[in-house]
Amino acid sequence: MKSSDFIHGSDVAWEAAGERVARQIMGYDERLMMVKVAFEQGSTGEVHTHPHSQASYIAEGKFEVTLGERTMALAEGDGFYVEPGLPHGVKCLEKGLIIDMFSPAREDFLKQ
Repeated sequence: MKSSDFIHGSDVAWEAAGERVARQIMGYDERLMMVKVAFEQGSTGEVHTHPHSQASYIAEGKFEVTLGERTMALAEGDGFYVEPGLPHGVKCLEKGLIIDMFSPAREDFLKQ
């Protein structure tokens, strides 16, 4: 299980990841995955959990990020870390883009 070594965003189809949310899988092997997630203003990444470690970077926009019982507003240039099993989600306050890194790779994303 491995993506191509060089990946052009223009060659990767966006797939639905929720209402007014889309993602592009930008590289992976069994240990690591990078995903771009685009959000329209007011859209959400519903609170959920998964067994993966996740590090995320806000590339564009503003978001309200919830990690467990804590919520904080984050904007372009900010980031957050999600430990495995921690409930987390986002609300898009201004149209934006988040870069998510998962370890190990989210095989469930590849099966869709």
